[in-house]
Amino acid sequence: MSVSEEPLEQYLKKIRACDICATHLPLGPRPVLVADMAAPILIAGQAPGTKVHASGIPWDDPSGDRLRDWLGVDKETFYNPKNFAIIPQGFCYPGKVEKGGDAPPRPECAATWHPTLIPMLENVELIVAAGQYAHGYHLKDVKKKTLTETVRCWQEYAPDILPLPHPSWRVAGWMKKNPWYEEEIVPHLKARVQSLLKS
Repeated sequence: MSVSEEPLEQYLKKIRACDICATHLPLGPRPVLVADMAAPILIAGQAPGTKVHASGIPWDDPSGDRLRDWLGVDKETFYNPKNFAIIPQGFCYPGKVEKGGDAPPRPECAATWHPTLIPMLENVELIVAAGQYAHGYHLKDVKKKTLTETVRCWQEYAPDILPLPHPSWRVAGWMKKNPWYEEEIVPHLKARVQSLLKS
């Protein structure tokens, strides 16, 4: 049975009012996501950073610039909800860890919302899973032992899921060590995105 627009909108209102892990969030809850039943592509990241928390706009940071470059799309195309659903593993900024990087997404988020939300997006033909947390959720026990191995074996998950590294500043060094990523996977991703957006 088809899911109507109304239940999705109602569900999104519940998500945006969520405060189940508020006591663990240093900046408080501010769920950031985009979902429309028409979208053929789902972007699955990890969790908003401080800039995204402040703006309320997903991927509104240098990581987003790099991701859009990999996808081969401009901001107007990216932020059209009819093109891309944007559903991270955690909807709110999770804070930092002792070494200075962002903390992992809060586990309550995906466990509470994703099992109902993602099946509502009936037109999704490609999940772009960016980073190890998205790999863990969307690939589960078929992901490899390391992020590099998972990304390198992308054809095993095609055409439904494409695992990528997370496009943070840290990926620059990884890309230098793994030139096959830009040579092989990025062109495939751009072509796949263009084919889905034109269909």
